Amino acid sequence: MSKIMNPTKVITGPRTRWSYANVWDPKSINGGAPKYSVSLIIPKSDTKTVEKINAAIQAAYEEGQSKLKGNGKSVPALSIIKTPLRDGDLERPDDEAYKNSYFINANSANAPGIVDADRNPILERSEVYSGVYGRASINLYAFNTNGNKGIACGLNNLQKISDGEPLGGRSRAEDDFDTDDEDDFLD
Repeated sequence: MSKIMNPTKVITGPRTRWSYANVWDPKSINGGAPKYSVSLIIPKSDTKTVEKINAAIQAAYEEGQSKLKGNGKSVPALSIIKTPLRDGDLERPDDEAYKNSYFINANSANAPGIVDADRNPILERSEVYSGVYGRASINLYAFNTNGNKGIACGLNNLQKISDGEPLGGRSRAEDDFDTDDEDDFLD
């Protein structure tokens, strides 16, 4: 079975951390169409994933030149349009989860497939939360909407590799009740 190479598709590394994981129910942002979304936090040390994303951004730019040109006379330079890979140290300096990392926001109108490390479907919602580590299948594409031009990131599928400290201050029930200490109960 041969795989067709898609230069705008990327599978992130296994140490990618998921944040703002709205992967079970689509959410509307600013009154727009509801979408599934996740912010993918990629360690700067994962140079392989960063290089793949930058190559996919370049490929999406080249493939989408007619869309980016629109009614204009020329295609805007890649350096001046919006691109999705952002620096966590610069844009989220007060958020420890984004330290020494890049991040990319991916979304889709369609629900992503979600599997575990052995590629079995995850059906239990509590297994997937902001803070887990895993890989993401994303695709990059050019857009030109209402005068905004750039490269966006679509969300395809997710693979959870391991649990992580929940982000956003919420604890997991498994962690809250992991003791047999009954001193807290009223007699």
